[in-house]
Order: sequence, then C-alpha cells, then structure tokens
Amino acid sequence: MTEGGDADRVTPGSVPAALRVGVLADDLIWATRLAGFVARTGAVPVRLRSAAALESALPTLGACVVDLTARAYDGMACLRTARAAAVPTAAVGQHDEPDTRRGALDAGAAYVWVYRALADHGERTVARWISGLGANEETR
Repeated sequence: MTEGGDADRVTPGSVPAALRVGVLADDLIWATRLAGFVARTGAVPVRLRSAAALESALPTLGACVVDLTARAYDGMACLRTARAAAVPTAAVGQHDEPDTRRGALDAGAAYVWVYRALADHGERTVARWISGLGANEETR
C-alpha cells in the first residue's frame, strides 16, 4: 500500500538506524496494520499486547503507538507509563470521542490518530511522525 507521491515517502537516513517502535494493540487487524506502517518506514515494529509487555519493552523503545480501544489494557495508563519513561508516543482511537482524545494528549500522546484517517493515510501519517522523531529524539 503506497500512498501519495515521492514527497510522502520516508527517505533513507530520515529514520534513525534500528529505531524500535512499540505497537501496543490487542486487535489483530490493527496491530498488523500499525506494525506494517512502522516497518515500511525502516523502523523496527515491536508488537505488544499488554501493559506488562509495554513496561518490559520501554527501555528498548525509541517510540510507541498505543491503541486506545483495547480491552486487555488501559490505554491512558500505558500512555502515562510511556511518558514517564520519556518514550515518544502516539495514540489511535475513535473519531467520535473528543474526551478520550483530550485525555490521551494529557496523558502524553504527541498525536491521537483516528482509525478512519489511518485506514486512508496511515502509511504517510506514521512515516511523518517517525521521520520527525529522527530529528527530535534520541534512538534507544
């Protein structure tokens, strides 16, 4: 799935070498999609399914994406945990939940993406975020 033209592609060198990005999601379809978006940037997706797995992986992650609609963990608590570990984080949630979006931003998410936007432009959206990390964040 390629989106847009060459201007939307992440170029070699724009993603830190071996950047590990946690993908915390308990929905198989969205976990697979998010991991694929991450992998196509050149970063290494690390699939996680629980808060305990996130806590264990945080010291090795350069960034993390948290699915807020999971039943297996509290997404807001996971965002706070990642923020406390100084791991840049983005969240994914429903378009019709403005309180959840505000809460995610307050909990530490740099971005809160909606499912529909990622379904349409996920590769480009995730690539822009990850390439921005290379300029602003230290790689773990």
